Amino acid sequence: MHPYFTTAEVAERYRTATSTVRYWRHIGYGPKGTKVGRRFLYPASAIQEFDAQLLAQAAGDGAASVYQPEASA
Repeated sequence: MHPYFTTAEVAERYRTATSTVRYWRHIGYGPKGTKVGRRFLYPASAIQEFDAQLLAQAAGDGAASVYQPEASA
C-alpha cells in the first residue's frame, strides 16, 4: 500500500467517478485529504479510517442508510 492516493485512485477504490470523489470532498464526506501543489492527496490512514466508518455504518444501520453530515461547531 502506498502512503498517498490521488483522487483517481480513491475513485477506483470505491468504484465511482472522480467527480463523485470531488463532490464528496466538497460536502465533507469521504476520506480526508490535503492539497499538495495542484493535486489533492489522501493519506493511506485516511482511506483506512473511511473504510472503518463505512463498515461500522453498514453494520449498525444497514446498507440502505443515508449519509447525514455532522453539524459544524
